[in-house]
Amino acid sequence: MDLYLDSVDFKEIEAAVDFGFVKGLTTTPTFMHRHGITDIDGAIVRLSGMVPELQVEALGDTPDAIVAEAERILALPLELEPVFKLPISNAGVKACKRLTDRGLRVNVHLIYTLNQAYMAVESGAAFVCPLAGRLQDQGHDAIRLYEQCVETIERHGYDTKVMFSSVRHPEHVRQALLSGVHVCTVPYNVMIRLCDNSLTAVGAAQFEEHTQLMTTRVEDLIRPDNPICKSSETLTTAMVKMTESRLGVVTLVDEHGAVAGVFTDGDLRRKLQSDGREILDRTLAQIGYSKNPVTLGRESVLDEAVKLFKEFEVDSIVVVDDDRPCGVLDIQDLVKLGLLGQEHL
Repeated sequence: MDLYLDSVDFKEIEAAVDFGFVKGLTTTPTFMHRHGITDIDGAIVRLSGMVPELQVEALGDTPDAIVAEAERILALPLELEPVFKLPISNAGVKACKRLTDRGLRVNVHLIYTLNQAYMAVESGAAFVCPLAGRLQDQGHDAIRLYEQCVETIERHGYDTKVMFSSVRHPEHVRQALLSGVHVCTVPYNVMIRLCDNSLTAVGAAQFEEHTQLMTTRVEDLIRPDNPICKSSETLTTAMVKMTESRLGVVTLVDEHGAVAGVFTDGDLRRKLQSDGREILDRTLAQIGYSKNPVTLGRESVLDEAVKLFKEFEVDSIVVVDDDRPCGVLDIQDLVKLGLLGQEHL
């Protein structure tokens, strides 16, 4: 089944053609009116250079008028010869026969019955085009009509293709495939939803998550701030560094610059509650701090970090390079990436 776009929106058309396999474009005067197009001929000329096949309307009250309109369009500086769309009518099928006898291709549309489709096929139409959405709006079995058209064409050996149109949603495309039609023309907002599926989205998210866990290194995620204190510095100094970094933790280092411990905003709240404001001028050595911080090498992958966060139930991990702190990995950064649950925020 060939896929066509049903539109006159130039941006949509460019995006659809970018798929690389859209076979053609169907247009209507109604679409052009809705999009505010006043130079219809100019639009047709432009569209003829954008798509592999262009289908445009040739309207008239009589066969002569319809053929004359087709000839007028053919005289435009087109990039390719269009397929002419004609509404089904006695005048329409007569004009279709004249045009097809000249080697031109015609799509007879606005079809609602098998009898109409038969007249279009007999007149040499390259396409017959029932309208699914409009038929279903009126309570008719549109899918059965498509099946009957396909069966009739195959049984009698006609060359006409059945086009599924008036597509409202992706389910229509599935129905088109099952009914055996040769072409389906769809609006862009339906076309871009044909790959959508909630289970696919969940699976893709899991693949992305696991790829990040296995390939992203801790050093790629740590923040640029690396608040460090010595145990001889005061609690006030530590508070300032925690506030400036927005990390809620400072790493303590010994005289050689190696990790000696951590002091967190949680430690701060507990100390103030138990000992009062007088501790603000005391040193971290006097107040006390955790001497066994959770650490992780900068070359480690995020999977290792997630395991540590879950095992030790901490909010921060000190990232080290040969025992020297080079940054802090905050649990919120992993939550935002979807690698840990929102309950950690």
